[in-house]
Amino acid sequence: MSDLTTLPRPSRKDTPPAKPAGRRTGWSWSWINLLLDAALLVMFMGLCFAAVVVRFVFPPGPAAAGWTLWGLDYDAWGGLQFALMSILAGGILVHVMLHWSWVCNVIASRISGRGSRVDDGLQTIYGVGLLIGLLVSVGTALAVAMLTVKGPA
Repeated sequence: MSDLTTLPRPSRKDTPPAKPAGRRTGWSWSWINLLLDAALLVMFMGLCFAAVVVRFVFPPGPAAAGWTLWGLDYDAWGGLQFALMSILAGGILVHVMLHWSWVCNVIASRISGRGSRVDDGLQTIYGVGLLIGLLVSVGTALAVAMLTVKGPA
């Protein structure tokens, strides 16, 4: 066994060449944002397509029983539509999270009238508070909908 201290040091000719100036490799925030935005666009287009299929291609409601499009029936297309909407909502949430410091700083500068910044701790508190508020709002609307839904007469 050899010790690391006994290994010969590479000469200058053994070192890899320097990367060309201006050429970046790896993941940058701009590249991640571009990929996320492209994925959100694909999900949005898929959701729009599934919504149009459910709304305009199939007959409405019970009349769609037995109809299929590309091996999927009305309920399967509705499930696909919900899945695409859920994935899109998650992607939008990630998008907002990646831009959260920008959102906080733009709002702070508009409110204060000068270029003020919000520290990271307050940004986290604002983000968690907003998320809780949104979840409570949606949950309340769903609870009201479930309590007031009426079955057939």
